[in-house]
Amino acid sequence: MSNHQSPFQHPEDRPKPDTNLYQQEVVQLLKQIIEPILNNDIVSLGMVRNLRIVDDYLYLRLYIGFHQHQLQLEIQSKLSSLSWCKKTYIQICTIPGVKTTLAVSSGKGGVGKSTTAVNIAAALKLQGAKVGLLDADVYGPNVPQMLGLGQADIQVINTPTGDKFLPLEVQGIKIMSVGLLAEANRPLAWRGPVLHKIITQFLQDVEWGELDYLLIDLPPGTGDAQITIIQESPICGVILVTTPQQVAVADVRRNIYMFRQVGVPVLGIIENMSYLMCGDCGSRTPIFGSGGGKQLAAELQAPLLGQIPIDPRICSGSDTGNPIAIGEYASPAKEVFTQIATSLNTTFTLHNETTQLDQAY
Repeated sequence: MSNHQSPFQHPEDRPKPDTNLYQQEVVQLLKQIIEPILNNDIVSLGMVRNLRIVDDYLYLRLYIGFHQHQLQLEIQSKLSSLSWCKKTYIQICTIPGVKTTLAVSSGKGGVGKSTTAVNIAAALKLQGAKVGLLDADVYGPNVPQMLGLGQADIQVINTPTGDKFLPLEVQGIKIMSVGLLAEANRPLAWRGPVLHKIITQFLQDVEWGELDYLLIDLPPGTGDAQITIIQESPICGVILVTTPQQVAVADVRRNIYMFRQVGVPVLGIIENMSYLMCGDCGSRTPIFGSGGGKQLAAELQAPLLGQIPIDPRICSGSDTGNPIAIGEYASPAKEVFTQIATSLNTTFTLHNETTQLDQAY
């Protein structure tokens, strides 16, 4: 029998393409596409995920805000140069009506993360933004109480895309909280699969309407709930909350690694409980040490967005549903939250308005 190679080959006998080389080629092309607001490429920002090459076809997920759909066209145009690719399939992952989704996170509990998230949302609202707040802290869902919301039932409405949860609105802020699903004073003892399903529903099945910002108050740490939220939502950046002491800083470092794994950028550091200011002489006492926030900001090359002082009115405002950021009285803490909101607006809202004007002309 002749040992020459038969010209008739089965498909499985043909040499398969080197998908690793193809994937590297795709990633290099995608890195040429710059997201203009954060001034970084869409791969480094974690906007491209689940990249797969099957035979001569390319599949990927694109996580964007609803105003960033032009990126899909840019990706299609950029990848059209691939000679081996027959077709590119892009799955758009977005939260309908939401421009910018931000996470508020911390490495450990007790640093005032939820209080900070509520006051940032309130300060943004005071500056004219349309704001939503998703309380995804399954271990301590305190946002409803901090905004003065009593016991309330979540309504489900019918929409063209299916049944959706209707967020509650209080003090001009739309909120949804896992705490609204549980009985008062009962622990949320949910195991992984149930927790994953509920969080996914809260990300995909809430009718937020049009929002400039959706803030997601994450649970502390790096567990299942945090990973699910990061992987399933179009978070474009995270704000990290810490306190000055080194124990808190060490835990935040671990949290940072989780975000870096999926490419979510750190927008800035907020140092809470930075100092106690004397009401008589104005001197500052660093009760919990000093320098932690500045240290993290230097390591990450991210801005220190603010240092929030210890103020009893922050606590009383949270207990009574009157965030200090929208209180009638002036205070150093209120000024810090206002500065943080202004910084976020400078980064996102003002750029969006400029882009819209450019497109109009």
